[in-house]
Amino acid sequence: MATSQKTETARKGNKPTHEIPLGRIKATLWANSGDNGTRYNVTFTRLYKDGDTWKDSQSFGRDDLPLIAKVADQAHSWIFAHGAAGASANGQGEEDGGEF
Repeated sequence: MATSQKTETARKGNKPTHEIPLGRIKATLWANSGDNGTRYNVTFTRLYKDGDTWKDSQSFGRDDLPLIAKVADQAHSWIFAHGAAGASANGQGEEDGGEF
């Protein structure tokens, strides 16, 4: 997660609902409660080491893309397993195929 998003999230007191790490790629799931139930947003980060310090980035290289696809699939499965609002029998949200 980018530093600016971490700071904004920390100010709001939000904590991730779930994290899915796979190698150096991580998906972080955020719950957003509303009148129609809970919806989830997902952020993706790439972890890297700068000297002795671990940092993260939202920039991905060619070799990161297969891991992002796998982590995105796992995040999708987790959201459906935990009853995301708007999920219907055909696997789409109540709007045009889900929330963007």
